[in-house]
Amino acid sequence: MTGATQQSALQRILVRAWLQRGWLAWLLWPISLFFGALAALRRRLYQAGFFKVQRVPVPVIVVGNVVAGGSGKTPVVMALVRHLQTRGLRVGVVSRGYGRLATDCREVLKDSAISEVGDEPALIKQSTGAPVFVAAHRFEAAMALLASYPDTQVILCDDGLQHLSLHRDLEICVFDDRGIGNGFLLPAGPLREPWPRPADLVLHTGAHPAFAGFTAQRTLAQHAVRADGKRVALSKLAQQHAKPLLAVAAIAKPEDFFNMLRAQGLNLARTLALPDHYAFDSFSCNEYGGYTVICTEKDAVKLWLYEPEALAVPLIFTPEPAFLTKLDELLTNRLNPTLSLTHGHTTT
Repeated sequence: MTGATQQSALQRILVRAWLQRGWLAWLLWPISLFFGALAALRRRLYQAGFFKVQRVPVPVIVVGNVVAGGSGKTPVVMALVRHLQTRGLRVGVVSRGYGRLATDCREVLKDSAISEVGDEPALIKQSTGAPVFVAAHRFEAAMALLASYPDTQVILCDDGLQHLSLHRDLEICVFDDRGIGNGFLLPAGPLREPWPRPADLVLHTGAHPAFAGFTAQRTLAQHAVRADGKRVALSKLAQQHAKPLLAVAAIAKPEDFFNMLRAQGLNLARTLALPDHYAFDSFSCNEYGGYTVICTEKDAVKLWLYEPEALAVPLIFTPEPAFLTKLDELLTNRLNPTLSLTHGHTTT
């Protein structure tokens, strides 16, 4: 996995450059001006009607970010799906399915090949049970979802804040501890578009928010899960074990996962940080056969194909109550007039 490791190292170098306005950021700054001009022109063309904005007949909530790289969008989507389900709403999810090999529009099923649908849509389906559709164009995915599940009342879009062709009723902008980094646009900085920009809700997924907005707590569950669904208590893994522990993470910030495992008292003999969305097709069971492998839920949906004994540790993501209250308030105003969230249930 030398190539993957090298790619991950290059990504970390660029991410570090985006945190401050050093020589590399200033070197790339002229290119970022051109990138910003194109992004602004594209947005104005949509606003002026030169490019078509397509609307679906139910409210759409887009969960995205303005910063390149993962910021915790998918855990936010899963938390919101569960919250809205408890409120009595029938929720569906659409996604581009980043990294998938297929280009068609399709439903994500529990036995779908990860290469065909993407790791994050597969995790959302597995975790929430909600209908999930993927397509290059989110509008196509949304319409296919409604055709198959016509009683759907709300659609959540995982990522797509810059996918302006899909009309959205609510925008949730997600940030991690990086905030807006050095404030430069790509490639000199991490921003896909200038910040601040209008958004209905701002949610910080990290422990140290960089500016005002709602917050959330992230903790690991007290157990890990095997491919067959059996649970293993982390406290048991923290005790003397026959095999040393190898923690594997192919997410935006692998060290966060490793540190959370250590905080649970686990003694990690080795850690392996891989590029986000890594397919694990070259993961060597023989090379790591002497270890008990621990990974994230997102990685497990792919890693279990090659290492069925790997243990996945669920992430418990909890937005602050005020965020959910505000979301309910905004969504109620956008739901079909015959629907409401009164007393935690829909009424007709």
